[in-house]
Amino acid sequence: MTIPFYVPPEQQMKDRADFARQGIARGRSVVVLRYRDGVCFAAENHSTTLHKISEIYDRIGFAAVGRYNEFEALRVAGIQQADLRGYTYARSDVTARALVNAYAQVMGAAFASADKPFEVELVVAEVGAPGASDRIYRITYDGSVFDEPDYAVMGGVTEPVEERLALGFTPDADVQGAVRLAANALRATAAADAPLEVALLDRTRPGRTFVRLAPARVAALLEGWAR
Repeated sequence: MTIPFYVPPEQQMKDRADFARQGIARGRSVVVLRYRDGVCFAAENHSTTLHKISEIYDRIGFAAVGRYNEFEALRVAGIQQADLRGYTYARSDVTARALVNAYAQVMGAAFASADKPFEVELVVAEVGAPGASDRIYRITYDGSVFDEPDYAVMGGVTEPVEERLALGFTPDADVQGAVRLAANALRATAAADAPLEVALLDRTRPGRTFVRLAPARVAALLEGWAR
């Protein structure tokens, strides 16, 4: 009888965590930060059709790094859950917290028992009426959830990006200030001319608050600004 190869549980968890982190680190960085009128999302993205940033529901946005097919499946599942809850109860009953709990359970279960963990990291953000009620949640590959008070960084080498955000962040910044800060932070590890994908959860918009900024609008907001 063949004796199965034994791996200590702690070593197995470490190997799975290292595998997931390496996959996520190969992706280009994403920044999510609060500003005066909502939440700003920005990512280095060379594709114009494969988005890292998307709308989930009226006041909820989604950003991800890692394997595209995996986070796209999670995004679609989140939209379906939000639509079902909004249809069954009321649109106001759809919250980022409920979506985050669902994502954490799925990703945690995959990390513990599936053939491989998700090679993704997610941010789910919700804009409220007053600025104090904005929420930014970061969900890691193992289902851990972090409630980020001001900003979140995922993918690539995060330390220099976080340092630039910490130096320049202010919750009272306007949209131009927020986009410039996000671009400056991302360019800590990216080329100065790297294409940016930018979107907002803008509380001043009635109904659906998500708006994706066209490249021309992003260029206009960055015009005359030096890195």
